[in-house]
Amino acid sequence: MSLEDFHGLHPNPPKEGYIRIDWCKPTDRAVSIRVQAHTCNQELTTYELCATGGLSHIRRTQRTSAGDRVRESPWMHTSKAQRLWNGLLDGRAR
Repeated sequence: MSLEDFHGLHPNPPKEGYIRIDWCKPTDRAVSIRVQAHTCNQELTTYELCATGGLSHIRRTQRTSAGDRVRESPWMHTSKAQRLWNGLLDGRAR
């Protein structure tokens, strides 16, 4: 087992020229959403790769003294969301 088994992944810092994700307020688009992957929940900003009904998106939670601020990427086909997730993890997207 590795640390990721307990804490989740740590995204690399953004690289020069990274893709900016269009973060929006969450919608009640689906009754049930599966979290397929997540980053370390010990960080102030965490990310989750979420899926439902053939679509996926990334959920970002920023912990602040005023409370949690949750935003979502646009919903997209699962393969495109997986590429965006990989980009977020390696610093090519944020």
